[in-house]
Amino acid sequence: MNDFIFHNPTKVYFGDQLGALTSELEQYGKNVLLVYGGGSIKKSGLYDTVTGMLSESGFKTSELSGVEPNPRHTTCNKGAEICRNEKIDVILAVGGGSTIDCSKGVAAAAADGRDIWEIIKEGKTVEKALPIVVILTNAATGSEMDMWAVISNIETNEKESLGGMGIQPRAAFENPVYTYSLPEYQTACGAFDIFNHVIDNYYLAGDATFDMILNFQENVMKTVVKFTPVAMKEPENYEARANLMWASSMALNTVLDAGMVHDPACHMMEHEVSAYYDITHGHGLAIITPRWLTYILDESTAPAIYRLGQKVFDVQDGMSAMDGARKSIDALSQFCFETLGLKSTFTELGIGREHLEDMAKHSCHGGVLRGIKTLTPDDVQKIYEMCM
Repeated sequence: MNDFIFHNPTKVYFGDQLGALTSELEQYGKNVLLVYGGGSIKKSGLYDTVTGMLSESGFKTSELSGVEPNPRHTTCNKGAEICRNEKIDVILAVGGGSTIDCSKGVAAAAADGRDIWEIIKEGKTVEKALPIVVILTNAATGSEMDMWAVISNIETNEKESLGGMGIQPRAAFENPVYTYSLPEYQTACGAFDIFNHVIDNYYLAGDATFDMILNFQENVMKTVVKFTPVAMKEPENYEARANLMWASSMALNTVLDAGMVHDPACHMMEHEVSAYYDITHGHGLAIITPRWLTYILDESTAPAIYRLGQKVFDVQDGMSAMDGARKSIDALSQFCFETLGLKSTFTELGIGREHLEDMAKHSCHGGVLRGIKTLTPDDVQKIYEMCM
């Protein structure tokens, strides 16, 4: 295992604890920017609840609504301008990963004063930003408890990361009830995003092994496999929603990074797909991941892939590593395309071959993608072809 430092300052209120919201916000001031997406929080009644609490406590509230599923840099800039004009003290993100990521971009740009895309392309760690408080409504990205955001520039077909402790949420309210209204498709896509966050670490076990963390990773993935079908069938099953919500936070809050290496090959490949085609991130990951495992399968990777199948999908013991690995990939594919019911190819999502070469080059950022196997742009293009 590797040496590591762990520090996660996000305070989590799990369950029915929204009554503490105003006291958390008051630590930073009375001018709040409320950020949300397409209006689902209005249909669920959460919008009225939150705005009513803010009004009763004397907060001045501005709003940034309509955040896109793959949040755009222009929306971040719009929010930053509101922050400067209205002298916003704190940002309240009410939604899933896209809303939270957008809020992080707003917070960074508002404090810096520049276009968010300039900040992203500069590549520096964000240390200074407006404080962010989160009310989570979708278990997926883990953005509620981490220091990262992913922002899209549709003008240049780029989807890039922004990171730093400055954009780590100060507090997160995680009430599983707020995910009851999620459609089945969004539940499925969010669940696979959680699953793949864990694989980002899990498959480097050969280079940096920490058995306690490996077991933790496997249990988080197994939780997703167990409870996602329940949540899809019974959307108001509290136990299922609670397990998925906490799995979302655990998968990317750096707990599972301890002693390991985090190289998100599948995420980097998928970011290019959703940058060009604006598809749902978790769905893209579900299509890519089994093909990636198939492509990198050899004698050196087979034991780790077989272990995944044994520990997470109950693939039988006693097979050869190669046969077990193939069974494990089959089990993962079945989970993605039968259990979750997701379309299995890019073609079914309207994605053609015209941009595959450019997407492959961009995913490697001028170099290679590291992971259990190092991938060149040519390798990535071949994986994309397998997804068609």
